[in-house]
Amino acid sequence: MPRARLQALIDALNDAGFRCVGPKARDAAIVYETLHDADELPAGMQDRQEPGRYRIEQTGTPRMFAWANGPQALKPLLFTPREVLWHARRTVEGSVAFEAELPREKPLAVFGVRACDLAALAIHDQHFMQQAHGACVDPYYAKRREEMFLVAVNCTHPASTCFCASTGDGPRAQHAFDIALDERDDGFLVECGSERARAILDKMALAPATHEQIDDAMRATAQAAQRMTRSLPGRNLRDLLFARLDHPRWEEVADRCLSCGNCTSVCPTCFCHSENDLQQLDGSQSEHVREWDSCFTRGHSQIHGLLVRPDTPTRYRQWMTHKLGSWHDQFGRSGCVGCGRCIAWCPVGIDITEEAAAICGRQP
Repeated sequence: MPRARLQALIDALNDAGFRCVGPKARDAAIVYETLHDADELPAGMQDRQEPGRYRIEQTGTPRMFAWANGPQALKPLLFTPREVLWHARRTVEGSVAFEAELPREKPLAVFGVRACDLAALAIHDQHFMQQAHGACVDPYYAKRREEMFLVAVNCTHPASTCFCASTGDGPRAQHAFDIALDERDDGFLVECGSERARAILDKMALAPATHEQIDDAMRATAQAAQRMTRSLPGRNLRDLLFARLDHPRWEEVADRCLSCGNCTSVCPTCFCHSENDLQQLDGSQSEHVREWDSCFTRGHSQIHGLLVRPDTPTRYRQWMTHKLGSWHDQFGRSGCVGCGRCIAWCPVGIDITEEAAAICGRQP
């Protein structure tokens, strides 16, 4: 697909009733915003990520997706940071009436989705929609998810913080996309992943890719995987972590950790939240609100006045042992997809791969 035809895809999705969302350079980061024109995409931009550091710079390349990731994933578009779940109001008869506040916004078509974030999406689908462990389907997440159209872009420019190859989640999109793109200097190779995408692509009359183009695309993502220098010391660390709950490293990392919750905010799989009721002063109505929370906050582990995890060492231990350990019991895999966001956006540069290797006694 020639680069100029990307606008035709955006227009086709707009015409199909979607609100297009894509990556843009704003506030010194690459973030998702409403996308009207392909020229709004971050052409020529590349990110430089290190522990505790994220920068974007202009390189002059014609490519629009020559970067690894920004602070957001799909999470805030589906499991929103704050939303009203229901209203309660007092009727004239004196009873209380409840009304759910389901999402009413237009369905989203998201451009630039990375393979690691598709892997995280599969975990969230399992948590919010598949009634795991007898839980109910979350109608707020499900409404947005069932209508979302995903345009993935296979990653060829991993950051130094990326390690999705070691978790098996990238850099090539494997599932859950409607369209997957391989970016070249002269345009894109297009892979169709759904029937609704087929209906759109058939109208665009794209030329078939050559064998040489396909081989080049596969080679580019394979080389991206080889350039990743970080890795976890294994894909299932459950038994190793739970056998080392008294390891001195928990105290050492806690001396640096600020308990700020940045890692859980940027993580594409974390789903902890709190729920609160906000009442009108006259008692006539209230809103039941769900907001993101973090296992690093003081109140997250409070039960009947008791703080189960009263300090940073126990909170960091909870985060890592859950993410890399007990997620296997819940979801059949680790909760880490190797995006590296928690490394780059940690104010003090704590590296989950380094800490996991130190505690598990293995070289990554």
